[in-house]
Amino acid sequence: MPSIASRTAAPKAQLFALDGHGGSRSADLQDFAEGSATLGADGFCFAWVHSAPHSADADQTTTHAELALFNLDSFVFDALTASETRPRCTVHGDGVILNLRGVNLNEGAAPEDMISARFWIEGKVIIGVWKRPLKAIGDLFDSMARGKAPETPGDLIAKLALRLSDRAEPIVAELNEAIDSLEDELIDSSTLQSVRRKLAVLRHSATTLRRYMFPQRDALSTLEIEDLSWLKDQDRSRLREAADRVTRLAEELDAIRDRAQIVQDQIMDRRAETMNSQMLLLSIVAAIFLPLGLLTGLLGVNVGGIPLANNAWGFAVVCVVLVMVSIGQIWLFKRMGMFGK
Repeated sequence: MPSIASRTAAPKAQLFALDGHGGSRSADLQDFAEGSATLGADGFCFAWVHSAPHSADADQTTTHAELALFNLDSFVFDALTASETRPRCTVHGDGVILNLRGVNLNEGAAPEDMISARFWIEGKVIIGVWKRPLKAIGDLFDSMARGKAPETPGDLIAKLALRLSDRAEPIVAELNEAIDSLEDELIDSSTLQSVRRKLAVLRHSATTLRRYMFPQRDALSTLEIEDLSWLKDQDRSRLREAADRVTRLAEELDAIRDRAQIVQDQIMDRRAETMNSQMLLLSIVAAIFLPLGLLTGLLGVNVGGIPLANNAWGFAVVCVVLVMVSIGQIWLFKRMGMFGK
């Protein structure tokens, strides 16, 4: 029989019976629907419904049929099959709808393209639905295969929330290192184009991750304080720890965004300084040539009385005068500080 970990990529529903003492076994959905699946006194069932992304109509119909075995009402069914979700915790009757998000660590994917995991938790049954493989859930299945399955529904959710944070921490650390590198590169780089491009990518990643972190913190905090019989004190403590870790990650993302804004301001300052230098140079050139243009214009008018018009040395004299005027202007501009220090 294949291990639990090896099934994490199978695009179909599976059921696991957890005995409440760290043990787990694979069960059949049909047996559960017919009431023949047995649990221990402390046990509960964890149903995993996995559907492929952008699935065909047939795959979607199969997923709906598998969920229909649990006799869910329309509100819960719609919440588990919604195309777009945000982290949230909603109490519905005796159960809870919980949506969480995890970073996308699949090959070739962007981590900020976070994967949604939807859960319906009621009594001794947890139904989880997600469309793409999620590393944190794979970690949970690995621990189940090693005989360290969650002992309660609250323990399962708390452990999963902590693993989601564990998987997100390296991504946030990479963003911190990236902003450090950009700050160093901004000092040493003579061109701002590459820094601006990298900064835009980094800000997009940080903003997208942050968009889901604070709602996820609120969802975990809401679950922690709800009066639910299947939540034990230890589960609430772990949920509080998971919410604190998500808060810390969100605050780090805020700090990254603030640092990115500082880098952006420095880039704009550098650009403004460059433009000011160029405009100053153009202004000086224009100021030098303005009186020279006036003199040559006066000497070029087609009227009588132009000085040196019949002198063989007239052109040379005019050139010397223009050079002397230019030198005088440059000396004056330097005295005025227009060339800087």
